[in-house]
Amino acid sequence: MSSVLTRRGLAVQGSAKRFNLVANYSSRPNRNRLEYSNDCGASASQQRERSQTVTSYYNQSAIDAAAAKVGMEDGPSVRLTPATIMYAGRSNDHSHILKSAQYLHKELPVRIAHRIAGFRKLPFIVGCNPTILSVHEMYIRAFHILNDFPNIQDMKDEAAFSEILKGLLEDFSQVVTQLAEGFKACRKHLPQQDDLVRLFLDRTLTSRLGIRMLATHHLALSEDKPDHVGIINRHLRLQDMIERWADFVIRLAQNKYGKAPRIKLSGHINATFPYIQLPLDYMIPELLKNAVRATLEAHVNVSESELPPIQITIANNDIDFIIRLSDRGGGISHQLMPKIMQYTFSTAELSTEIGMGQNGLFSNMLDVANSTTSGPMHGYGFGLPTSRAYADYLGGGLTIQSLQGIGTDVYLRLKHIDSKSESFRI
Repeated sequence: MSSVLTRRGLAVQGSAKRFNLVANYSSRPNRNRLEYSNDCGASASQQRERSQTVTSYYNQSAIDAAAAKVGMEDGPSVRLTPATIMYAGRSNDHSHILKSAQYLHKELPVRIAHRIAGFRKLPFIVGCNPTILSVHEMYIRAFHILNDFPNIQDMKDEAAFSEILKGLLEDFSQVVTQLAEGFKACRKHLPQQDDLVRLFLDRTLTSRLGIRMLATHHLALSEDKPDHVGIINRHLRLQDMIERWADFVIRLAQNKYGKAPRIKLSGHINATFPYIQLPLDYMIPELLKNAVRATLEAHVNVSESELPPIQITIANNDIDFIIRLSDRGGGISHQLMPKIMQYTFSTAELSTEIGMGQNGLFSNMLDVANSTTSGPMHGYGFGLPTSRAYADYLGGGLTIQSLQGIGTDVYLRLKHIDSKSESFRI
């Protein structure tokens, strides 16, 4: 017996049990509810609208049980290395896809439960911010959908599970933006709590990245993309990726300001190696955008032909690869250097170009470019600290050297996933 679950235009064919699982979750009685209202970042009308019930932060026994686990039910959590999933191999009977789904079915609820526990530990005035609260509730909903899904025993089960993953990936596509908006609105309520904010956001954003990579990898296993194993590009050429994003950022600047600095590439430009492109597609345009913006703001009355170029150098070795971006945008002042890696700090508020603000074209078009992994960054102060957190998670690092009065050098260093040294775990 089968039923059809329609979700955002997707027809999901599954058993009656699965249909009832998701349908019942969305319509289950509002037990253990909590009345609340708040004024953190909300207008008067919004405050009135939010005099409503929301899922309780507490008394979620299934979430508590999952968050208390150090790993999966059958043993310690298996955090896979990229090399492991790259060399796992393919099977003609698709058993590798089935095993991947079974792994995610057990692993994802535990990871999501840990993030819910993190939301609970936020200061109450922050946790009640409507935007942050909506993200919290999204995690709770995702937990129940995944945790209540029946055991995956065959490829029909896997197909239904994959459709749920697709929907959740779409639902969570703007989480970074939502968190940025929420924490920016609550900045005044967090004096002298930069460490608390950084710890929470580092863990939440990198956990989201890991979950997203695992889910996207599983879905990609069913595709037959040349030179790819899931999300791993076996012959990634950094030059191609950098040039693609450089062209995009240059077009943005020219469209808005009528000019843009040249971007020159040098070093090991022909190097190819296996790597996961997804996190690079966030970090590279973010760093390029900052360099282009700094150059334009430092040379407002200079013609395009006289703008100093941005120099990008690629260095590749057996252990890692490094991308250095050097601009002549005047550098970062001494008083601002300690703040640039703080979440919610943004030089957009200090910008001499009002059009560069979060409502400008530079931001709006970058929203489209980043929609799959991040969302709008400029103006929220999440760009650099998120890139730094991602780099750390990937076993590397992001460092900045400012030559005040001249420009800035940014070094993005990431470990190879197939090097002799230990790789990061997703």
